[in-house]
Order: sequence, then structure tokens, then C-alpha cells
Amino acid sequence: MSQTFTFRHLPILVFLSFLYSFSASAQNRTTVKGTVQDGQKQPLAYATIVLVSLPDSILVNSQMTDEAGAYVFEKVASGRYTIKASRIDHNTVASPAFEVGTQPIQVPVLQTALKTTALKEVVVQGQRPLLEQQADRLIMNVEKLNTAGENSLEILKNAPGVRLDKDDNIIFRGSGGVNVMINGKMTYMTGSELSMYLKSLPASAVSKVELIANPPASFDAAGTAGIINIVLKRELTKGMNGTLSAGSGYGTYEKAWVALNLNYNLGKVSFYTRLSTGHVNSYNKLTMERTIRDSLYRSVNYWHPITKTVNVVAGADYFINPKHTVGIMVKGYTSPQDVLTTSNSVNYDVPGNAIGSVQMNNPRDVVSNNYSLNLNYKFDIDTTGRSLTFDADYVRYRNGTDESFANQYFAEAIQNGKEFENLRSFSDAATQIYAIKADYVHPLAHNWKAETGWKSSWVRNDADIRFEKQLENTWQTDERRTNQFLYDENINAGYLSFSKKVSKALSLKAGLRAEQTISRGNSRTTQKVVDRNYWELFPSVFASYNPSDEHQFSTSYSRRISRPNYRSLNPFTFFSDPYMGIKGNPFLQPSFSNSLVASYTFKNFQLLSISYLQENDFVMEVVSQNDATKESISTPQNLSRARSLSISSGGTLPVRKWWSANLQLQGNLNKVSTPVQGEQYNQEQFSWDFSTDNNFTLPKNFSVQYSAYYNSPSVSGLFRHKASYLMSIGGKKTFMDGRATVSVKLNDIFDTAHFRANLNYSNVNMYWENEWESRRLNLTFDYKFGNSKIKAARNRKTGTSDEENRVSK
Repeated sequence: MSQTFTFRHLPILVFLSFLYSFSASAQNRTTVKGTVQDGQKQPLAYATIVLVSLPDSILVNSQMTDEAGAYVFEKVASGRYTIKASRIDHNTVASPAFEVGTQPIQVPVLQTALKTTALKEVVVQGQRPLLEQQADRLIMNVEKLNTAGENSLEILKNAPGVRLDKDDNIIFRGSGGVNVMINGKMTYMTGSELSMYLKSLPASAVSKVELIANPPASFDAAGTAGIINIVLKRELTKGMNGTLSAGSGYGTYEKAWVALNLNYNLGKVSFYTRLSTGHVNSYNKLTMERTIRDSLYRSVNYWHPITKTVNVVAGADYFINPKHTVGIMVKGYTSPQDVLTTSNSVNYDVPGNAIGSVQMNNPRDVVSNNYSLNLNYKFDIDTTGRSLTFDADYVRYRNGTDESFANQYFAEAIQNGKEFENLRSFSDAATQIYAIKADYVHPLAHNWKAETGWKSSWVRNDADIRFEKQLENTWQTDERRTNQFLYDENINAGYLSFSKKVSKALSLKAGLRAEQTISRGNSRTTQKVVDRNYWELFPSVFASYNPSDEHQFSTSYSRRISRPNYRSLNPFTFFSDPYMGIKGNPFLQPSFSNSLVASYTFKNFQLLSISYLQENDFVMEVVSQNDATKESISTPQNLSRARSLSISSGGTLPVRKWWSANLQLQGNLNKVSTPVQGEQYNQEQFSWDFSTDNNFTLPKNFSVQYSAYYNSPSVSGLFRHKASYLMSIGGKKTFMDGRATVSVKLNDIFDTAHFRANLNYSNVNMYWENEWESRRLNLTFDYKFGNSKIKAARNRKTGTSDEENRVSK
């Protein structure tokens, strides 16, 4: 029986042909080996050996000598090379240059003398700047900030180009189409679920934040604005070590938290765990003003949640031998909330007299929890850098809410003689995700490297909500607000990329990723079923030019996709008060973007960065207003096109020996052009923002920090944002030989960090103002315990450098 070739077979054929080309390219390689001795001609164990290509002095590979002082580089391509050997307590020595052909090479014995100034013990104290520019990402080293009392969501606001909207959704490069990763692994969360999880993760557990505007082909193509990778702390020194953090804070209400970060490294086995728990009593005040014909409707919603969080992460890595590593990680968190929401909506006539009102009382109990399991394996095939990795993930999220609504109507707000209305609802939303992926890296001749891989994921989302209303002391189902929504999704992806170190200064990389999406959304209540099946290609290109250690030029391009989140596809209406609601849209299409970034960095100071982002069919909340019922329903819709051009400059400046300042200045030109509710909508705005973070070092291990930011009026989609600013001040004191730190911080001194925006199109004329407990005083105590030193006499081999780098990511 004949078989027909279809497009879905193409990635498999490309993958097989690529593996065949790898095999062929490896045939003209040979072995380079040798030994290293100390000044007494004894074997020098655990010395670092570097294979360097000439004449460009490009590092080809590295390893450590064994107990006999021996090293072996396998499958070395033809060319001219030298070997360099070093150890922290010995001088660096290099071999004479040699030619590699088809025969094995025996390098003459390298002999090095003990350093006369060698230290018996070395304490590693890195002095990284706050911002580091790399070829494909910008890194913010969180440990340089005073994050006393903050959580992971709050510290993202310190990152260049990142801000939060009125609902705590993350905006990056002016777009909400951003994916968040933890230690290089997708969180598979969006919206309120992601915000809640990041709020449960204390800032003290975060090492750095990586901003990747144009991720390479090995990353998922999801996220039109790019990827934010949050890297958590992980120590690699042998023995047991960790950090204990505890703190309390007060704004309008009290807060308290405690967190433990523990690592236990035995060499072949490395264990780690992170535990945190907290009690957060907070509030949110949302003021909305709507002009409907000649009347003004003003509502004030007060949201008061009391949240208790427990966050647990535990894992282990087992280095079977220098080539094979397996790992496991389990993660879970729960955050029950006791919430009281009240709303007072008042309507005014033209002279400004109150003519009617509605008061709502909405208590609810919310339980959010998730857990996940990750299994991973890495095979370092040889010393040339050829490797194969596998990952398998299982993730489950669940959110349940029981709530009641008591609405009381006054004066002209009374309709059909109804003065009171009682409602209640029960909702349960569960999401299960399975994912498997494999990645293969293969170095080629002449400083080329190829990468390929495959990933498949399966998602099942089941959201069930039941609304009831009380009629004559009997609870009856409210059909308008009751619904069950099922969503299934399967994504299959394959990629291929090539990179080349053209010279010591110039590096190039290009890749292509193909993704297939198969999905079905089924609203059982409304009988709406939406099926989708499509392929898309996502190219990416990178170039980095470093003429010296001080100068770095980089540019990158990528095409990306943002798929609608699961809740936005649910055609159910969630009412926040009697007049305002949010409704899903099962007919949402994915949005696509083209992104270009170019930058110049001088001495880790990004003097100039230019970013251009164009989003087509981007998703934005569109408010539809019913002038008769006075209801305003917000529904996500695909709009036509949004463009953003950004120019920024920033970095760390050593103003004085005792004063370092991080400065960021950015200008943005945003344009939106799209039909909205049958009318053409065009919006354009130039905006700018400025931020500074200053550290003042004082005697006796005291320091003072001052930070501030200002955002000018701007546009995002259909919203026109008002200006906002914030100033904070704090101090630190370290003692016990740097192991203990006490931090105090007064955040948002003048209580000015409010979200304010206007919507104005068609018959919609709205003003939003969102306030939260931004001004608060936090006190934190951090204590580092266990082994924090590297001893030369204990510099034993625990695995390859690639494995160690993998553990830290």
C-alpha cells in the first residue's frame, strides 16, 4: 500500500538527514592527549586543560586532568592548536603549537611550578554589576538590589522594559505577549495564576533575571515580546550550605514570611530544596468612572485578600559518570485566600447630583494550588561538546472559588422594583500539562556548531462554574452565568540551528523552528466548539561582534507567536460588580510578531539599544457598553496591528568609590492601528521612562540604597496611561563575617505607584485608577550557613564543567 508524503513528515526527514551529516562530518577527526606535572615532576591532578585553535586563539574545548595528571580530547578536527594548563595554585603553561591531521597527537609533558603567592584558602566574592549585556540577553543580577520584603513579581518591575498592568499581568517591551520561565523551564502559567505563583516566591530566592527579547530556535516560539527567565539561587560548592530569610512588613495591613534555601552537594549527588511560607494581608482599590450619554457612573471596588502561601521545590542531580547525568525536580505551592470585595456604584446626573446607587458585598474563599514533576537526563557524548538531553514534565494546576454576592439597589438604580439581589457561585478550574523534549548539540569542523531537537506537549483544561440566584427563598441556577468549558491542545515542534565562531571577535547564529498546533475548545453550555490545526515557521538570526573586551555590538531578529490563554477562550462572563464583567472569546486567533534588536555595550554599560516590535492580530481587552442596561463587558479580541520602537541606554556607573549608580533611560514610540466595533481606531504616543538604583557604601559594613522611577504618559493597545512615579529608600547592615544581613526598606515613600488610564472609542468613555498597598515598610533578616569557601587542597573533580553549568541554570 502506497503512502503519501505530507508536511508533518518534513521535520522527521530533516532531523534524520541532519544526523547523517553529523556522522559524516565526524570522520576526519582524531585524538589529542597528554599529561601535566608539577615542579617536582609529580602528576598534577584536577588542572584545567584548554584546547586552543590557532591563529585566532579560539577556545575549542576544555576539561580537567585526572588523578594521573592525564587528559584526552577526542575527535579533534584538522587544524593548528596549542594546549594551555592552569590551576589556581600553579602557574599557567602552554605547549608548543602542533598540527592535527588524521593521526593521534601526543602532546609533550607540560610542567608547571607552584605559585609563590598561592593562598591556602580562597574566598570567592563576585562583584558583578547590576546589569550584564550578553549576545542574546540582558541579565539583571538581583542580589545587587535591596529586595527586603519583596516577592518575585515585584522585583520584575526593576528590570528594564518590564512593568505590571492594572491586573498584575507582566508587560515586556510594551506587550503582554511574554512567556516566563523558571530556571530555563516553562511555568505554563499566564494571567492571575502566574501572578499568584510569583507572589508566593520570595525575592531572596532569586539570583538573576534574564530578559531575552529574541530567543533562539531551541526555545518555544510562544511569547511575541520574548521570554523572561527567572534564575533561582543554587550553590555548587561541596558540602551543605544555604540561606535562611525571615521578615515582616507593614503598609495598611501586616505581612510576615520565612524562606529556606538549602543545598547539599556530595560531588556525585547534589540535593537542593527551597521552602517558603508567608502571610500577606493586603488590599486593592479600583475606581472606575464611565460616562454613559449624559450620566456619570462612578464605582469604587475594594478588594481585601488575606493570603497564606506555601511554596516547595526539591530536587536532585546524580552524576553517574563524567558523561551521564540524571535529575529529578518536584515543585508545588498552595495559596488559600479569604477575600472580601465590596463595591459602591453611584450614578450622577448632569449637574452632578447622585440619583442612584448599587452596593455589593462579595465574600469568597479561594484555593489555588499546583504541583509539577520534571525528569531530565544529559549525555555528554564526547569531549568535543557533543551532547544529548531529554526532559519530561508533568504539571497540574487547580483553582477553586466559593463566593456569594449581595446587591442592594437604591433610587433610580432600582429596576423592575428589585431592591435586593442575592447570588452565589461555585467554580473549579483544573489544568493538566504533559511535555517531552529532546535536544542534540553537535560541533562541526571550522568552529561550526549545529543544534536540533523536538518537543511535544499536551494540555487539558477543564473549567466548570455554577451560578445560582435566590428567588423567593429558593436557589435557582442562573443560566446566563453558568458554564462548563473544555480545552484540549497539542503542540509539536522541531528546530534546527547553526552557529559559527567566525573569528575571536565575530559570532553568528541562525535557526528555524516549526510548530504545529492542534486544539479544540468546547463550551458544553453554549454548544460552541472551535477546532484548530495549523503549522507555522519561526526563523531567528543573531550576530555578535566584540572587537575588544570593552566593546560589544549585537543584533538579533526573530518571529514569534502568542496563543490565547485558556481562560480567555472560555465564553463565560465573570462579573466583578453588577455593571462590570469579563467575558472570554473562543474564536480568538493567535497573534504573531516580528522583532529586531540592536545594541552597543561599552564596559558592561549599554550605551545604546534599539528595539522594534510589530504585532499582528494582537489580543487586547475590548470593552462593549450597553447604554440601556448600563453593563460594560470586557472581551479579548484580535486587533489589527501594533508597533513599538524603543531606544534605551543604561548600566552601572561607579560615581565614587563609595557610590555606585544604575541608570536606565528609555524612549518609546507606540502606534496602534485597528478597526474597533466597526470604526477605525488609530493611536500614537511617544513616551519615556527613567529609573535609578543607587548604593552608598558606609563604614562598618553599612550601606544605604535609594531607587526611583518615572513613567511618562503612554499607550498600550486601547489604553492611554497616565504618568506615574515611585521613590524608595533602604539600608543594610552585614555582620558575622558577611554571613548575616539585616535589611530595611521603605517602598514607595509618597504612595504614588498607581495605575491610571483612559479608554475612549465608540460609545465607551472610561477612566480607571488602580491603587494597591505599594507604600510599606519591610524588615528582613538573611543568614548564610554552611560551606562558602573553595579550598585548593579539596579541588576535586565533581564532573565536567558542562554538567556544573547545567546545575546552575
